[in-house]
Formats: sequence, C-alpha cells, structure tokens
Amino acid sequence: MSKKLFVGGISFKSTDDQLRDLFAQHGNVVSASILKDRETGRSRGFGFVEMASDEEAQAAMNALNGTEFDGRKINVSEAREKTEDRGGRGGRF
Repeated sequence: MSKKLFVGGISFKSTDDQLRDLFAQHGNVVSASILKDRETGRSRGFGFVEMASDEEAQAAMNALNGTEFDGRKINVSEAREKTEDRGGRGGRF
C-alpha cells in the first residue's frame, strides 16, 4: 500500500522531477508534485511525494527530514487527509 508524504520548505526554483529524483534514492516513487499558486503559477514552497510502500516512505522520511535540498532545509512528514473545514474564510456570523 502506498503512503503519501508532505514535503515543506522546498525552494521556489525546484521542479517535480528534482523532487522525484531525491526521493527515488530511498524507494519507489509513485508520484511527486510541488504545488503551484493558481493565479501566478509560482511554487508554493511545498509538495507531496507518494511512495510505493509504508517502509519506503518511512525510510525516505528518516533519511530526508531536516536535510538540505536545492539550497533549503526541507521537512518531511506523513501527509494528513484533507478536511472539509479549511479555516476562517467566508464564514457567517
């Protein structure tokens, strides 16, 4: 079963392929993507990597969390499920 990881602190000049190559050193990468701003198309500085197994995801987390990637220190953790409540936007009082 695959496991999705959150990667924060990514350099704004990094690419999806660079992220994939970094994580591929620690196992089989199912997907790797850096999120982009809808309006500007610029990187948002974080992304997600899906590893083929829990063991590979754990190995990548242990090896890469707190390391430097493309000039920036990244943090790697298990991704959390997206929730419906997105915070304080547009609420009625």
